[in-house]
Amino acid sequence: MTALWLAALALTGGCRDDRPEGSRQKASADIPSPETRQQRASESFSRLVDSAAPAVVNIAVIQTSPSQNNPLLRDPFFRQYFGEPAQPQTQLSAGSGVIIDARRALVLTNYHVVRSARAIQVALPDRRRYIAELLGTDPPTDLAVLRLRATNLPQIALGNSDAAKVGDQVLAIGNPFGLGQTVTSGIVSALGRGQSRDGYEGYIQTDAAINPGNSGGALIAMDGTVLGINSAIYGPGANIGIGFAVPAATARFVVQEILSHGSVRRGGIGVSITDAIPQDMDRVPPAGALIAAVVPGGPAARSGLKPGDLVTAVSGHATPTASALRDVLGRTPIGTTLDLTVRRGTASEVIRVQLSGAVSN
Repeated sequence: MTALWLAALALTGGCRDDRPEGSRQKASADIPSPETRQQRASESFSRLVDSAAPAVVNIAVIQTSPSQNNPLLRDPFFRQYFGEPAQPQTQLSAGSGVIIDARRALVLTNYHVVRSARAIQVALPDRRRYIAELLGTDPPTDLAVLRLRATNLPQIALGNSDAAKVGDQVLAIGNPFGLGQTVTSGIVSALGRGQSRDGYEGYIQTDAAINPGNSGGALIAMDGTVLGINSAIYGPGANIGIGFAVPAATARFVVQEILSHGSVRRGGIGVSITDAIPQDMDRVPPAGALIAAVVPGGPAARSGLKPGDLVTAVSGHATPTASALRDVLGRTPIGTTLDLTVRRGTASEVIRVQLSGAVSN
């Protein structure tokens, strides 16, 4: 009888668990409940994509490319053997754009997407198509503003790129290789990358896949706003995990200037700036933009700024490098008064300077 009872106990799983109580609890905790499995299955970017993707558009541009003619073909004698010179050809290029204002039907894209365009067509994900009007461009920041004759449009608001941090999750939405709307994900890899020779924008670097055709598309923050406008990839060809986007703060300034003046007007305070270099190379260089020279009679000179001053912030916005200071000044309207936090020797003070259109930095 005892043997039969033990066999029955074994068959019914009644063997004693000799593991400590804590181990048994941990093992059971490793098995997710049905509710947890359901929650994990629903965790994705789908809701964010559903709200943002309708406002990311495809842009087709018809351009005229100059013919590559042999000079000999201009001679009538040779032309009778080789034929007439080739006529300029039209080419269709594709890029992306973002509807940032549904009421005014404004689309933001890259300047290089619409450069030399004879006609610009914007296609929405819902298959509506419109011929766009080019309101203005800004080559230094590689941005352009288009307007559609359309109503009932979706939109994505420009967000706060100044609050972005390295490691933030982002989505990139665009039209890579003309395949149609595509979504990729990644993080903010770096901030303040100075890709422009004019120094007006500190690019947001991301590892979200950005390929040819993504230009002008949206880099989306997790709050559903536009963190930046995808603009460039590192090196030739396809994505290698290093892409760049023009920050939303820069884009907002460019849009406002184009709407107000038809072009982007930039001023300055009349200084030459560089990164600070410590006298003792074993020390950490001070954070700030070092003023190397001051234009006589310019706004900086009138405000009392001097060579050797270290600008550490502008109106509360930190400027740890010279490119950071150029970026802030480059997206500030002419006539704006700025409060510069300046370190002079061991003392620190705030100096007020008004941007002027008559000088540059």
